[in-house]
This record gives sequence, C-alpha cells and structure tokens, in this order.
Amino acid sequence: MAALRLLALSIITGSCSSFTLGADGKNAAPAKMCEVEKIPILDEVPKGYKRLFMVRHGEVINPGGDRPVYYGAMDVSLSPLGELEAIEAASYLSRFDLQHVASSPLSRAMFGAQKVCDNQSNSDDVVIFDGFKELDRGAWCGKTKDEIGADMLARFDACDESVTPGDGGESYPTLKSRVIASRDDLLEMTDVGKASAIVSHLQVTRAMLSDALGMDVKEMASLKIATASITCVDYCSATGNQVVRFQSFKPESGLEQSKDGAN
Repeated sequence: MAALRLLALSIITGSCSSFTLGADGKNAAPAKMCEVEKIPILDEVPKGYKRLFMVRHGEVINPGGDRPVYYGAMDVSLSPLGELEAIEAASYLSRFDLQHVASSPLSRAMFGAQKVCDNQSNSDDVVIFDGFKELDRGAWCGKTKDEIGADMLARFDACDESVTPGDGGESYPTLKSRVIASRDDLLEMTDVGKASAIVSHLQVTRAMLSDALGMDVKEMASLKIATASITCVDYCSATGNQVVRFQSFKPESGLEQSKDGAN
C-alpha cells in the first residue's frame, strides 16, 4: 500500500524524539516529542498557514451493553472514563491560543469541545457544524459486527457503495465530502497565523487526516485514531498545501485503557 503513515522515529540527540511521515516524506514537518513531558513540541504556526487540531471524543457507553454494536450518528453518552479522557485532551490544548473551537452536534463531542473552550481565555462559544457529525450507520445501528457480516464490512470499507446501509446510512465518500466542506468553512473563519480546534469523531477525523495525507478514500478505514486523541494539520492559505504535524497523540495521564470497538 502506497498510503502514507505517521511513524515514530527513534530518539534523537537530547531528550526529544521525532514524529514524521513514511514513504517519501510528503506532507511531513516533524513535531518533536519531549521525552520529559511526553507531549509534541510544536513551532508557531508557519507564515501563511492556519492550524487545525482535530480531537476525537472520549470513550462512550456502547448502547449494546456487553454485545458491542455499531452506533454511528446515534447520540450515545460518554462513559465516566471518556469524560476524563476529554478533560485531558482539553488540558493539553490549553497551552495553545485557539481562535475557534468547533464541534459535532452530538453530545459526546460537545462535552469535549466545551472543556476545550473553558480552558481558553479568548475563544468564543463552541461553533457547531452539522458536517462534523459521525458517519450515519443507518440500518446497521444496533447491530454487531457478526450480525452485519465481515464481508459486508470489508466491502463497505473498500467504498463499495452498493452495500451502503439503508435508513439514511452514509458511505465513506459521502461522509468525506461533507466533512471536508465543513473543514473548509472553519478554515475560512480562522485567520492566517491562527489555530482552531475541532472535537468530533473517529470517521470524521479519518476523513480530514486522509485528505491531508493524500490517501484514497478506500484506504481511510486503515487510519488509527485513539479515543480522545489529537491530530494536528497545518494548511497553507495560498496554495492549499496540507502538512501533518502529528497523528493520534493521546496525553499520558495514568487513565485506564479505553474500550474502542464498533462505532
């Protein structure tokens, strides 16, 4: 597969290591990883660029209980651990001056977005974008992976739109189109040299990250995005060039590992 990946490199001189992209290094501008604080060290937003931090919501209470089911755009609640994860992500982002904090309209994302906003001294209220809502699983909502079938899910991930679930279900291309439109609206609101944040979902973050990496939508499902993790991308306002600084960074906080199954 020719898709680009973010790879952790070995520790370099001093107390910091680097993150960069594989393959030919396209879209790479490594952020150093401080081995003391265990956080990426970012330079200022480059001249002529805008920066977006993409945050996935924390762990949820799966509506299927002990039989994890797909829920997609259903408005499921964060678990107590998921709330703590969201607070940790907001704490990391408090070190940056964010012009806007955007969110999906679903409550699990809005909780985290409000925590981010509460930690900002100059940010306005959370801005809701319907386009950042999670992928609608349609008729697959409430079903397990086994009930849907491994073959159907594989065909779905490969963007075979003939298997898109009914009852309002979306395909990855449909999702990516609306997500990128909302991302562009947020970039338009964000001034050059400034940063904004989006708190949303697994598939929404995959859509934006895959676009930045130049990945085919058929490869989008391979991207790993942990619960309450943060991805950072810089955008050139003149050329549209996208530079991934880091992917799926999750602050180390001593919390237990989240459950992250069907979604």
